[in-house]
Amino acid sequence: MEYTIRRAVKEDMKQVLELIQELADFEKEPDAVEVTETDLITDGFGEKPLFSCFVAEVNNRIEGMALYYNRYSTWKGKTIHLEDLVVRKSSRGSGLGSALFAEVIKQGHKDGVKRIEWVVLNWNTPAVEFYKKNGALILSDWDTVQLDEEGIKKFIANN
Repeated sequence: MEYTIRRAVKEDMKQVLELIQELADFEKEPDAVEVTETDLITDGFGEKPLFSCFVAEVNNRIEGMALYYNRYSTWKGKTIHLEDLVVRKSSRGSGLGSALFAEVIKQGHKDGVKRIEWVVLNWNTPAVEFYKKNGALILSDWDTVQLDEEGIKKFIANN
């Protein structure tokens, strides 16, 4: 399969949103996606972009994407958080995921980050094995902690 890995542009966000929805469906959360194409354009391509994105293009169609953003570790300094790495179901196993993953790693190296991190569902065995094969450490002694929008509202109301 011939493909091109490149930086996303505003015009790609419709197809990037399709990939985000495909991931939500795969993760059994089909109604969880609230972000819109307009949000992605504003947040990724505005005056102060909140994320960067690489896309894998095959025959003028976006078949995969890797969306990441910069973070800061008090222990390490500059880091990258890989928010999502998604390849359309029809293109999985074609090498697109590996190519996108490599592009993020190369970008992190170029940017001089000390760590690249992400989360993976423990039941997503193919993803876990892919990351392990590529040298990633799966940290089982750390739990992801979140306050969702409702939790934020409750906190504000009670404090």
